[in-house]
Amino acid sequence: MKLQGLSAIITGGSQGLGRAIAEAFLAEGANVLICSRGADALNATKSELTARAKPGQKVLAVVADVSQPSDANRIAAEALAGFGQIDILVNNAGVYGPMGPIEEIDWSEWARAIEINLMGTVLPCRAVLPHFKKRGAGKIINLSGGGATAPLPRISAYAASKAAVVRFTETLAEEVRDAHIDVNAIAPGALKTRLLEEVLQSGPEKVGEDFYRKSLKQKEEGATPLEKGAALCVFLGSPASNGVTGKLISAIWDPWETFPDKLPVIAKSNIYTLRRIVPKDRGENWG
Repeated sequence: MKLQGLSAIITGGSQGLGRAIAEAFLAEGANVLICSRGADALNATKSELTARAKPGQKVLAVVADVSQPSDANRIAAEALAGFGQIDILVNNAGVYGPMGPIEEIDWSEWARAIEINLMGTVLPCRAVLPHFKKRGAGKIINLSGGGATAPLPRISAYAASKAAVVRFTETLAEEVRDAHIDVNAIAPGALKTRLLEEVLQSGPEKVGEDFYRKSLKQKEEGATPLEKGAALCVFLGSPASNGVTGKLISAIWDPWETFPDKLPVIAKSNIYTLRRIVPKDRGENWG
C-alpha cells in the first residue's frame, strides 16, 4: 500500500488517464478527490470508484473548471474539509485545442486551450501550496507529453502549453525545494483516449498527413496502457520518490523504478529536463 493514509486531488479525473490514476491511487490506499467540468461523467466515475474503495477510504467529486481561480481554490478547500489534509496534487486536466494552421484556427479556441492546459495547472498548484508549505511536505505531478519535447505542427496550442507546463514545473520545483515539496511532470506515452479520437475525427487536412498516420497506427496497433502512466504517478506520489523534483519523466522510456538508487546523481544534474541543444552537443566545434 504505497499511498496508505495519503490524500490526493486528481483533476480531469472522470475519464481516461485521470480515472486510471484515481483507480491506482485507491488501490494503493489513498483517499481521492476527482474533479472535471462534466457532472454526469464525474458522478458516474465517483460511484464506480466508491465501489472499489476499501473501508475507511474516501472518494470525493467536485464539478469544477480548474482554469478558473475560484474553482481551483474551491477544490482545495473541499479536499481539506473532506480529508483533513492534502498530500498529492495531480494536474491531469487538459485538451488538444483547435487543430489546423495557426492563421486559420479560431483564436478564442486557441487561447482557451492555453488557459485550460497552463492556467489549469498553475492555479491548482497555487491553491494547495499554502497547505503544503505549512506542512513542510507535498507532491505535485503535472501531465505533459510529446507536445513538450517535439514540434506538433497544426496542434500548436497543445504543444506550446505543454512545453510551458514543463518549464513551470522546473521553476516551481526550485521555488519550493526548501519546503520539501516535490514537483514533477510526466509524459505518459501515446494513449488511446478521447484526445486520440479528436485527432482522427479532425482528419489529415487539419492535423497533417504525418501526424494523422501516426495516430491511426496508434489506434490500430495499440497504444500505451493507461496503467503505465498511473503507476508512475503512484511512484511520484509516494515516499519512495522523495527528493526527485523538477523533472520530466517518461512513463515508458525512463527507468523510474530505479530512481531511488540514483537520487544523488538525478538531484544534482539536469537529467530529465528540457534544455537548449548547442553545436558541441552534436559534435560540432563552432558556436
